Amino acid sequence: MKLLDYEKEHMNRVREGLPECMVLLKKNGSFPLDEPGRLAAYGSGVRHSIKGGTGSGDVNAHFTVNIEQGLKEAGFELISADWLDHYDLCRATAKKAFRKEIKKEARAAGSNVIMYAMGAVMPEPEYDLPLDYSADAAIYVLSRISGEGSDRRAVPGDFLLTETEIRDICTLDAHYDHFMLVLNTGGPVDLTPVEHVGNILVLSQLGTEMGRALADVLLGRTVPSGKLATTWASWEDYCPEVQLGGIDDTYYREGVYVGYRYFDTVGKRALYPFGFGLSYTDFSLGESRITLGGSTVSAAVTVTNTGSFFGKEVVQVYVTAPEVKLQKPWQDLAGFAKTGNLMPGSSETVTITFDIADLASFDEARQVYCLEPGKYIIRIGTSSTDNKPAAVISLSEEIITKKVHAIVPKADFTEVQYERTLCDQDLSALPHMELDPAAFTPVSVNYVLPTKAISPEIKALSDEELAYMAVGHFSDKGGLLAVIGNASPHVAGAAGETTSKLTGQGFNPMVMADGPAGLRLAKEFYEDEKGMHALGAGSIPAGILDLLSAPLRKIAKKLISSKPPKNAEIRTQYCTSLPIGTALAQSWNLNYAHALGDIVGSEMDRFGVHLWLAPALNIHRSVLCGRNFEYYSEDPFVSGKMAAAITQGVQAHAGRGTTIKHFAANNQELNRYFNNSHISERALREIYLKGFALCIREARPLALMTSYNLLNGRHTSESRGLIEDYLRAEQNYTGIVMTDWVMNITNLGKAYAKARASRVAAAGGDLFMPGSQADYDHVLTALKSGMITRRQLEENAHRVLALSKMVTQ
Repeated sequence: MKLLDYEKEHMNRVREGLPECMVLLKKNGSFPLDEPGRLAAYGSGVRHSIKGGTGSGDVNAHFTVNIEQGLKEAGFELISADWLDHYDLCRATAKKAFRKEIKKEARAAGSNVIMYAMGAVMPEPEYDLPLDYSADAAIYVLSRISGEGSDRRAVPGDFLLTETEIRDICTLDAHYDHFMLVLNTGGPVDLTPVEHVGNILVLSQLGTEMGRALADVLLGRTVPSGKLATTWASWEDYCPEVQLGGIDDTYYREGVYVGYRYFDTVGKRALYPFGFGLSYTDFSLGESRITLGGSTVSAAVTVTNTGSFFGKEVVQVYVTAPEVKLQKPWQDLAGFAKTGNLMPGSSETVTITFDIADLASFDEARQVYCLEPGKYIIRIGTSSTDNKPAAVISLSEEIITKKVHAIVPKADFTEVQYERTLCDQDLSALPHMELDPAAFTPVSVNYVLPTKAISPEIKALSDEELAYMAVGHFSDKGGLLAVIGNASPHVAGAAGETTSKLTGQGFNPMVMADGPAGLRLAKEFYEDEKGMHALGAGSIPAGILDLLSAPLRKIAKKLISSKPPKNAEIRTQYCTSLPIGTALAQSWNLNYAHALGDIVGSEMDRFGVHLWLAPALNIHRSVLCGRNFEYYSEDPFVSGKMAAAITQGVQAHAGRGTTIKHFAANNQELNRYFNNSHISERALREIYLKGFALCIREARPLALMTSYNLLNGRHTSESRGLIEDYLRAEQNYTGIVMTDWVMNITNLGKAYAKARASRVAAAGGDLFMPGSQADYDHVLTALKSGMITRRQLEENAHRVLALSKMVTQ
């Protein structure tokens, strides 16, 4: 297998940062190993290593090195081949039964089996296979996969461990002096039954080079330096108010108490808290130096490597705000910084700066962001639970930082309120500073947007032509292709593009590719006068294909993949598989995120993609959301910073842009097209919109994608409050706004209808994707009936054309 130079370069750059995405949860000093000897490697992830999630999260890379291969390449002698072979037989039997059950459920739901199967996850099967205790060391690689279209479940083999897994992990830990539990998962699992194990590593799902990267860490060639971006706890300890699984409606009763904000406020211990992560070495933090200039806080702290191994540390700053009229979580993350590689005995001083105005709370009754009077306690440490007060900043009077108006209908339920259970001891010895109210200039948002000049090209369009600008490119055969995100005639395997109907008039289509862990394109294709045509199974997401029976797989391939003419030139295109979003966030390394964005931007240049349908920065509200692996964190600050860094890396390439998504409150996959998220405006603004606002402010992404769900009774894509008021007026967002891929999918509920292209356009949404004849007809009919004004369509089209000129010329 011959790799091109760009593939080698990109994979090397990715591999360099992979140890920073791994989180060492437990250590007893028996790792790293001195040399690659005899190794007993058990668990589904050894051979069936999961590089990423299913659905749009899949990437058709040139190859993938699984853990078994990576260990062998590193020189390990694996003594567990028989176990792995027999496990494969157990897995095949379980998968056959699972396929049968999925088809049965699809029929009962009246759903297409291909769409029903999207994201469906087979729980890890039980088995009874003997273990070998003759090796020098052992690992157990526990794997879990999740994906688009289906949520996880709190059952054995998914969020919970199976009896088999518990038995084998505990037995291996008891027999081997050198044993490590390796978690090849896209998110948390309940580790309560195996918490006593001496070495636990969150490998996560790291793309193509994952197997080699794990071998490097086991041998100490590199070291894990990641920190958790989501709280890992026992299932019973997560916030009981976090509802997931309603067919029609989901109520966000927990309000702002998401993730560590809940655990820290109620004083509940997590197995492994937000921000936590060990290393092969140890670190100490020196005394911090806090300074205040206007509303800007700077915290400088010296980190020293006190152990005997090299490594990196992450310093985190949290703020405890006063409670006056509004109840607040115990603390909020305000900033973080990661050191460089520190050798034993060496030190580095990091400085973390933030604007205290960014921590303003939202008062829904008055529709204002405010800083309440009292003491703001600055806390510095290495996790949400391992930090201590470093300074106190006092504010003598309330400060209104921003005046806004309601952007969504009022939620029709009551949120839970939690009393703080923690309290600080005497803070008198800490540095005290006073915030000057004059340092703040309140902003009052003007929601009357200035009238924009419409380009002559748009003014000259007929009603029919203008309607084409409002929907994506569509063709007669686009239905099933669009469903799997393969509807572009210009780049094989790309998810879609803007209309080609007006190309002769200088309106060039923009090509969009999916894949939050790297571009998702077809590996093989040919070209003729009608465009690019994907070949083979690579055009079908593995999560769908893998669950179909052999006859159904054959039919699906025929429907989706083109058969090349006899003398057609078969061409290839290979993209780099990146760490999943959650793994990237665990690096807490913005430079690495920028580097991965640069890789994506470079491959967009190579393959002719204009807009990448990523990054995704929805919040890890529930650990069971099937698509969490794509998303970064339970914390909006981490999410926004990561999305901004990767966006900056992509958009450093002229003519290439990101599409941040899914805006907003997309935190459930069950019936995702028709589920209504009920959220207070405070929680919406402080948790679910905050990361988007941060990314827009710092990186100016060229595009933004709305989510499938409704929000307080209205589809996000049809919400003028979200699009025009929040994005364009409050955030000064100038990019285009598109829908997610809205198609005719079975509605499991009865309360809500799907989004309509005409209503999306009327709300200021620029593009209805992927587009169909029916969508075009809806827009044109609405225009001619007066339901939508020509002026609105012209404004939408003007933004699309302006971006098209920027990226295609």
